Amino acid sequence: MMLVDHPHRRALNDEIHARPPEQLNSPSRITYLALFSNGDRDEDVGAIQNLIHLMGGKDLIGNENHYSADLGAFRVKWERHNEFVRYKFFVPGIESELFANPAINAVPQDWLAQLPGSVIAANHAVLLAKLEEAIRTDQLAEEVFSGNALIGSTTSGGKGVVLTDFRIGRDGFGRIVVYDGGLTPRQAGRLVQRVMEIDTYRAMALLTFPVAKSLTPFLQQSEQELLDIIGKMEHATEQDEPVLFDRITNLEAQVEGRRSDTHFRFAAGSAYYDLVKSRVEEMREGRIEGLQTFREFNDRRLTPAMATCRAVLARHEALLERIGRTTLLLSTRVNVTREKQNQSVLKSLDRRANLQLRLQQTVEGLSVAAISYYIVGLVGYAAKGLKAYGLELNPDFIVAASIPIVVGIVAFGLWRFHKALKKDFRK
Repeated sequence: MMLVDHPHRRALNDEIHARPPEQLNSPSRITYLALFSNGDRDEDVGAIQNLIHLMGGKDLIGNENHYSADLGAFRVKWERHNEFVRYKFFVPGIESELFANPAINAVPQDWLAQLPGSVIAANHAVLLAKLEEAIRTDQLAEEVFSGNALIGSTTSGGKGVVLTDFRIGRDGFGRIVVYDGGLTPRQAGRLVQRVMEIDTYRAMALLTFPVAKSLTPFLQQSEQELLDIIGKMEHATEQDEPVLFDRITNLEAQVEGRRSDTHFRFAAGSAYYDLVKSRVEEMREGRIEGLQTFREFNDRRLTPAMATCRAVLARHEALLERIGRTTLLLSTRVNVTREKQNQSVLKSLDRRANLQLRLQQTVEGLSVAAISYYIVGLVGYAAKGLKAYGLELNPDFIVAASIPIVVGIVAFGLWRFHKALKKDFRK
């Protein structure tokens, strides 16, 4: 075929199949680490490359953001996401005491100590063959989860059971127990991955909560400032308007600046919350008598926090809209004031123009007299010259007779000139 592929076709198609869950057989031990990234890809990739070289594994290929390999003492799965990097370590078999020897013990400790980023989620998990008798959740809670209340459910049509308390233990890790009652290795891998992702995405979503709490006092202060500005606008004079305009523009800049600083966190939090709900839905939970399901736990603990974040975000957006309307109102008021000032200036200019016109008319009257005076003088000189030439003339009579004629001609000439100017002006 002579068809040309879109340059991103294969990359996008491969992305759909990227990061497949590991296939797991019971019994197994799993340790999961999610590290909030510094945003430096070279640093994140360098960490997994160091582990690969340390364990003699196969190098990471190209610019891939995921890696999976059996490194002998353990299997590792590494994935790099936008804000965090996660590692999963797998070790087969189980100890008599469930979490006595977690999978992370097989990983070089010196390498772990140098990992970049900060821990946002960490869990130890065990995958066990399902017991023939009913699972004694009370006993399991006492022996494994320090007596904490358990969250759990059956999953995958009853083939799996997941139990946890979503608490961080003294070692800095949470604990998850998964029972395999007929899961395929791929199903078991997906189930473990979903539970780990629920914990991670829940933590990432909740990163928005402290931002929302810290933003609330600022919004209260900004709302009070806006109310004060609006109150003073009602009785403001022309001298007060520039001061109020400076205050409202400064307030808008501050509120818009906070919005720019926090917008990504709120958007990311909403996206992570949707992922939590999606992963819980995929588990196809069935109730275990006496235990909260994952859905119920998130509805009661995570949903209120995210509702608070949405409320703060809506409050922030509403404040910006109110500031925008107030700014527009104040701008309109300032423009009206300026129009009044412009009208006053125009009236003043009009008065000045009338005065100038009157002065000009007065000057024009004087100009007629002055021009006539000089012309009549020339006529007098001409009459005297003709008398000297021998003609019988009375120069004084000629001068006197020429005055009305000269004045009339000069006045008529100026009138025609002004009429021509007015005609050109109207064009």
